[in-house]
Amino acid sequence: MKFLLTLSFCALVLYTAFANASDKHDIQPSLTMSANSSVADALSLKVFKSPTCGCCQKWIDHIELSGFKATAHDTDRLNQIKTDSGILPQYQSCHTAISKNGFVFEGHIPAAIVKQFLDNPPKDAIGLAVPGMPMGSPGMEMGNMRDDYNVLLLKNDGSSDIYEQIIKPR
Repeated sequence: MKFLLTLSFCALVLYTAFANASDKHDIQPSLTMSANSSVADALSLKVFKSPTCGCCQKWIDHIELSGFKATAHDTDRLNQIKTDSGILPQYQSCHTAISKNGFVFEGHIPAAIVKQFLDNPPKDAIGLAVPGMPMGSPGMEMGNMRDDYNVLLLKNDGSSDIYEQIIKPR
């Protein structure tokens, strides 16, 4: 049911965007674009990582199992990509994902939280981060060992707030 509501919403947004575009700029909407492709675009991520990092691939597997389409890019320019994307050193982890609409997702963020963010991105946000590599986070599973950790909301001005707290079960 949620998928159908999301699909309907995306179709309405696309229809409105194309109607406004054709009114203002005499642009005809494409009949080949479907609502399904817009949903897929929203869940597409480019993931930049080191070619030697195994936990990054485990995180990619996690998000793909949750409905995302991830394209991995092994790079030796990872620090430059993070800097260019506005991710300050205190927020960095081992991989950086970038959505089609330019939001950044740094580190081992649970897929459900990435989806929640993309469904309703906060104003003045550039994305989310899980600094470091907390045990038990997606891609960092180690049996029953789990760390408590925060998912941070990264803001345009370089500051952050706690977006979500992940607390290990007691």
